[in-house]
Amino acid sequence: MPNRGGHSDDFQTARNRGLTRLHERQGIGTLGERSLHVILKYWLEPDEERHEVALGIGKLVADVFDGSRVYEIQTRSFNSLVPKLERLLPQYPVTVVYPIAREKRLIWIDPDTGETTKPRRSPKTGRVWDSFAELYRIKRFLCDERLKIMLVMLDMEEYRLKDGWGQEGKKGSHRMERIPYALGDITELQMPEDFSALLPDNLPQPFTCKEFAQCIKVSPRMAGYICNILYTIGVIIRIGKKERAFLYQKADAL
Repeated sequence: MPNRGGHSDDFQTARNRGLTRLHERQGIGTLGERSLHVILKYWLEPDEERHEVALGIGKLVADVFDGSRVYEIQTRSFNSLVPKLERLLPQYPVTVVYPIAREKRLIWIDPDTGETTKPRRSPKTGRVWDSFAELYRIKRFLCDERLKIMLVMLDMEEYRLKDGWGQEGKKGSHRMERIPYALGDITELQMPEDFSALLPDNLPQPFTCKEFAQCIKVSPRMAGYICNILYTIGVIIRIGKKERAFLYQKADAL
């Protein structure tokens, strides 16, 4: 069974092993998101024999396979997960591991000289709610008890090329690499009760999607994703309308 422990010492060991392995292969930055992906693999499972395991389902390869459960590390869009989950879930329980930047240090790279700036902390901080735009893409699988979502909060250094537009080339720039340096909280979502536990105590009952957005301080669009997911899996129910907006309330029993 993978480590999944969450101890900072375990994470730093995984970080060092992952970065060392990347240097041995072809260097950090050459494979985009690769550093983050590899470090999480070593954190989940120190045993390399359980990395990149062919599952005997077509050409599907598990990021980590412990002999019974598949672990898929998803650092980009969840769209690519849909066909994988369709084929994996009938055969194996699956944990989707999704990293969220709790704190981010931005480092800018000059595309012509390769010079880098000093790390500068981004004012944005990540939260569990940030994952719901991606979870929306796989919402039809979220009621499957064989699927578990693991949200991993990480402090990261993000390297970006100044290859965009504007005076400094930052608008529309490309992200080259994300390298985590500290582990934060881990949230596991599998049953409706796990999702329900995320709802704040001060959420009014009943509430509209707009009121939900104001309560948890997210954009109306993000609140729409969240409410849609929570409604789909039965965490909240619709009890009518307030003007043209649906009225929701927390389900009594899950």
